[in-house]
Amino acid sequence: MTTSTIPAQRSSPLALVVAGGLMAGTLDIVYACVFWAVKADVPARRIFQSVAAGLLGKASFEGGWGTAALGLGLHFFIALSMAAVYYFVAIRWPLLRERAAWCGVAYGLALYGIMNYVVVPLSAVPQSGSKNALWVTLSIVVHMFLIGVPIAVFSRRAIEAGG
Repeated sequence: MTTSTIPAQRSSPLALVVAGGLMAGTLDIVYACVFWAVKADVPARRIFQSVAAGLLGKASFEGGWGTAALGLGLHFFIALSMAAVYYFVAIRWPLLRERAAWCGVAYGLALYGIMNYVVVPLSAVPQSGSKNALWVTLSIVVHMFLIGVPIAVFSRRAIEAGG
């Protein structure tokens, strides 16, 4: 039996919530970039600009890497906000941490609906997005399992760590 002289390090609740948001945001944007690169040879810059179009409208697509950077920043701000919301609700509603995986799936599905039927239509995006059946189906699955679940699991870990 070996023992370590290095003390076990506990992650802070904030770091865990941020990690969940960053993981969800990364998985989501990688999915979007890979899907559209394969399907229609769309570069990542255009994907990022499409996020910035929520604020800037069509002008986003004329802004080069500046508006692409804005879009990427907005994307991660949204993902971190989604993680923070789940965390703060899970503190008060034990089911969300006791059944984190299942609740994460439901949260991801709810996020898909909110983003596509509330946020995007209220934004300055010049069109309401792709109606491609494969894109929509995979986007729902991605929201459920690659966005909702990581957010829920990291939030549960944050609460267990003392949050």
